[in-house]
Amino acid sequence: MIVPTGRLTREQKAKQFHQLHHSGKLLVLPNIWDCIGALLLEDLNYPAIATASASVAFSNGYDDGENIPFDVLLALLGRIANSVNVPVTADIESGYADNDIELKNNIRRIMQAGIVGINIEDTDKKTKALLPVQAQCEKIKLMKKIADEMSMSIFINARTDVYIQKNYFDAPGSQLEEAISRGLAYKAAGADCFFPLAIQHSDHIKAVIDQLQMPVNILTIPGIPELNVLNEYGVARVSLGPSFLKIVIRAMKETAMQLKDYQGLSLVTQNEITSDYLKKLVSKNKETT
Repeated sequence: MIVPTGRLTREQKAKQFHQLHHSGKLLVLPNIWDCIGALLLEDLNYPAIATASASVAFSNGYDDGENIPFDVLLALLGRIANSVNVPVTADIESGYADNDIELKNNIRRIMQAGIVGINIEDTDKKTKALLPVQAQCEKIKLMKKIADEMSMSIFINARTDVYIQKNYFDAPGSQLEEAISRGLAYKAAGADCFFPLAIQHSDHIKAVIDQLQMPVNILTIPGIPELNVLNEYGVARVSLGPSFLKIVIRAMKETAMQLKDYQGLSLVTQNEITSDYLKKLVSKNKETT
């Protein structure tokens, strides 16, 4: 592929994305689900873009949980990655694969689409139970091997669902112990970042960072410390998950409810987001091939 002047190559984006997790500054990622969202964040000088599986699924009429067809997802990811000149990382749940052959093929296609990072979770999509640690480690190793074979880089954000699988853990502190154990194993397997989904207590967050000595990703849920505090703790990355979509839908709902009662016209007529602004966003990186 010929890269136009000023456009970063995929590998340049991959290197940049890796560096963002080792800058000593918290990387905030308001996860998006389409090109206009990616272009908006790029225009606001966000250095990277992330998708959220739930937001992508919901906005396309599917439930979360790998219900959106992989080919539909892949086409969307390719358009998003090609619309911006910053790194794009994608939430691919558990890989949309029932076996290693399918996983290999999916990872190849995702990287070829321009995606430089992925989220991979350790819940079995069929049983809804946590995968054995070794099984998840083998998936991580396999994805790294595929990337090496393609002479490409792939940033793996290894998600653990320990904190949402509460029925597995009765003893106080057992969730933290299991999270750290899995984090160390995933790091040894080649993961670049650890994502303990739904972790919220300061002591747990600091313990994970201290024990793993690798980039850690936190999800914005009720109860987590403020962003500036997370930055002080040394958290590398914060994700919004589907919360960004929820904010958008809330604004649409509130406006629609007012309009239905013949109110709220000023929300429409005095909106600072103009058609010209949207045209500017989609025209910014028009030459992409």
